[in-house]
Amino acid sequence: MMKVLIADKLAPVAAQRLRQAGVEVDDRAGIEAGELAAALADVDGLIVRSRTQVTAKLLAHASRLKVIGRAGVGVDNIDLPAAHQHGAAVVNTPVSTSVAVAELTLALMLALLREVPRADSAMKQGQWIKKDLQGPELAGKTLGIMGVGNIGAQVAKRATAFDMRVLGYDPFLNEEQLSQRGTQPAEREQIYAEADWISLHLPLLPETHHMFNAEVFERLKWGVYLVCAARGGLIDEGDLLAALNSGQVAGAALDVFETEPPGHSPLVEHPRVVASPHIGAQTAEAQTRAALDVAEEVLNALTGKPLRWQVK
Repeated sequence: MMKVLIADKLAPVAAQRLRQAGVEVDDRAGIEAGELAAALADVDGLIVRSRTQVTAKLLAHASRLKVIGRAGVGVDNIDLPAAHQHGAAVVNTPVSTSVAVAELTLALMLALLREVPRADSAMKQGQWIKKDLQGPELAGKTLGIMGVGNIGAQVAKRATAFDMRVLGYDPFLNEEQLSQRGTQPAEREQIYAEADWISLHLPLLPETHHMFNAEVFERLKWGVYLVCAARGGLIDEGDLLAALNSGQVAGAALDVFETEPPGHSPLVEHPRVVASPHIGAQTAEAQTRAALDVAEEVLNALTGKPLRWQVK
């Protein structure tokens, strides 16, 4: 009997689907790294989220491992070269959380623009600060989307409904593909010069780490707003703080951070920052889709069926 270990919390449908297919499931959600190495000795499949770090050292204990399933999009917590060298396929669920993250992106934009957290806090303290809360509108503004994959395309669709002009940059897509995803194709410099809002939806790779830094902030349109519900490492947080203090960046809405949780941070506590604790995929619907999608893809790998979302 094939065996799959679930190392992070998933909706119950994942284990149910695997057991339905005759797979033994070892549900060890929250297992610590020291225990995980021993637990991997006799498993054929491993399912993780972003918490568990799948390193070369860990894989050395997994002699039977054939597939690593990531319930979600980003795979920066998995050592891909080590996994491939080990002979284990890596699969993810790139479409399961797209709507949830896109909806949060627009929610963060609106919360930042209309100062919803400040308004709510004041109301709860019995204060009526209506005159202090005059903000701009999204309508008529230009949004630059950096990374027009499944999530970026969903953001473009929703931003267009708000009557925004949407520019799209993605190094992996051509102009026709960018247009099909609801954006006007643009290069990075055009977005830097013209966008009133920039939303980041890029993977965290060596070439995108700290992609938004002091040098880039200086090239952005003055008073730009920045939103990131992708990966915290895309932004140099110290440089963003300086750009907020100078006014170069008018505000930032952040769901992700380089260190999570960030604890007491001058960036999180900045008055022109709206922050949330990496909740982009935290909807009931997205969690169910991600769990079922990763279970199906792990089953495909274990039974030799074609893979929809193999990460190369």
